[in-house]
Amino acid sequence: MVQALYQSSIKSLPLLGRGKVRDMYAVGDDKLLIVATDRISAFDVILDDPVPGKGEVLTRLTDFWLEKLAHIIPNHSTGIDPADVVEAGEREQVAGRAVVVKRLRPILVECVARGYLIGSGWNDYQATGSVCGIALPAGLRQAGRLPQPIFTPAAKAEFGLHDENVDFDYVVGQVGDELAARLRDTTLRLYAEAARYAAGKGIIIADTKFEFGLDDGGALYLMDEVLTPDSSRFWPADGYAEGISPPSFDKQFVRDWLETQSWDKTPPAPRLPAEVLEKTAAKYREALDRLAG
Repeated sequence: MVQALYQSSIKSLPLLGRGKVRDMYAVGDDKLLIVATDRISAFDVILDDPVPGKGEVLTRLTDFWLEKLAHIIPNHSTGIDPADVVEAGEREQVAGRAVVVKRLRPILVECVARGYLIGSGWNDYQATGSVCGIALPAGLRQAGRLPQPIFTPAAKAEFGLHDENVDFDYVVGQVGDELAARLRDTTLRLYAEAARYAAGKGIIIADTKFEFGLDDGGALYLMDEVLTPDSSRFWPADGYAEGISPPSFDKQFVRDWLETQSWDKTPPAPRLPAEVLEKTAAKYREALDRLAG
């Protein structure tokens, strides 16, 4: 059984913060060490039970996609071995699950591309006939393929709150016309190329979110996690159908089990059974195996 890492404890570097999954440390003034733990969240609550091996899957998939998509936009990778920036006794914590990246100024907009109508996009469409201000044809069904992929940004929320869907004008207001257009066009190009590749592996990428940052010279970089089961909806093509929420390679087992519990979706969450953790870990590994081999 893979030993799970719930939280890293690197003492040789300054801790900058902990997200839902990742712990972040400073490496000098211009780089970061990002450790993908095995923590898992559901309904914006971090659960007490980690999913063994999840952080390694997220790291390997992100590395795979960053290399595959590097011709579209530069990314935050430095190529520095995480083992070289921590003390010897801490190397086990970073092996296979950490990266050393450029320190960038994050753009505080979630850049979401949707090729299918699901999740909050489906909810918005049912209510208004549009998603993020983009009017869509009448009569689309849940999980239906859109006529073409759309850019549906979200405003990044404070920790523990839901990101809020916004329209393109919001992005323009945050970063200006030129950069907003670059974010939209780059997001859609990344999604289109990844979706084509994944389709050849029997996986539909229904939607995904990207994060971008700027260096001191104003150059745009792709950063954070990229096209993982945590940041995307991956559906097996052979299980896809309209009118339902298709099975997915992510934490759906966790969400489904929690929905059967009497829980008000505030901390603390119910403890997860071993079977649910094992099934979830297997789904993450299957996504990695199918996409990256």
